[in-house]
Amino acid sequence: MNDEIMNESLPAEEIAQPLNVLGTEETEGGAKIPAPKKKKVKSIASNPVNITKKVFVYFFLIVFLLWILVPFYIILVTSFKTTAEVIQPTFTWVPTKGFDFSSYASVFEPMNDGSGLTIMKGFFNTLWIVLPPTILGLLTSAFSAYAFAKLKFRGKNILFGLMMATMMIPGMVTLVPSFVIYDNIGWNHTPLPLMIPGMFGAAACVFYLRQFFMGIPSETLEAARLDGLGYFGMFFRMMLPLSVPALIAQGVLGFVGGYNDYLGPLLYVQGTDYATLQVALYAFSTQFSEKNKLMASTVIALIPTILIYLVAQRYFIEGIAVSGLK
Repeated sequence: MNDEIMNESLPAEEIAQPLNVLGTEETEGGAKIPAPKKKKVKSIASNPVNITKKVFVYFFLIVFLLWILVPFYIILVTSFKTTAEVIQPTFTWVPTKGFDFSSYASVFEPMNDGSGLTIMKGFFNTLWIVLPPTILGLLTSAFSAYAFAKLKFRGKNILFGLMMATMMIPGMVTLVPSFVIYDNIGWNHTPLPLMIPGMFGAAACVFYLRQFFMGIPSETLEAARLDGLGYFGMFFRMMLPLSVPALIAQGVLGFVGGYNDYLGPLLYVQGTDYATLQVALYAFSTQFSEKNKLMASTVIALIPTILIYLVAQRYFIEGIAVSGLK
């Protein structure tokens, strides 16, 4: 009885129609439409094009890495060779006569010109000449960047444009006028021309720090102002702690630039007790012709910059990346 009622309530077509399962044909308005088929998802690793790209990228990176590291390896290996091995016409990738450390002892020997200059003395001169303008210049650049990024005053964009325009002036254009000015005020043969100008900051540093400061929400500063902080309070208690990666990145760049500077010390402190490391290295190369001693002095000069980069690598990369994106 129940089966008859169910058959009478359903059309004959629906009773005869089989259940639609995955992979069977479906009907729509009487027309048969094939059921969608599953697409096979190909693995990215199995794609020959992607594999070729990866091989090419890794090959390029390995070649570039060797291009950078091989010269450093040659410098290091040569510094441990004996003088007899260095003068040989053929180059060897490892010291064939054992490791010789006597080349590093010559780094501490004074020059024969009677100045008493050594590589280590030039190194310490470089530190106390470069560090003060690097630190103070970073602070003054941060002040300027803070003003250009967060403060509102008349002519801000014009002043910022003029400051950026100074980056287009080649350093050689201002070299002679600067030398004449420093000589007239009695700064020649002193480290003051290498220190005082750098304490007022740099346009490139102001630009990068401004980009970083613009990424800090202004609402945070408004809340601090409501709590009673002034401009200096907001700068020292909020802006500086939030911009530590950018400050470290610019500090590393500024220190390395002053550490590697040769022309400035050559003009102002050559022949004095204030000779920097680069001047000492040049004097060392004129006194010693042995390549192993020259490479030993080069290794000593490279150690500080390598250590600084290894210690501040994370902050350096983060500061450069964030400053460039904002």
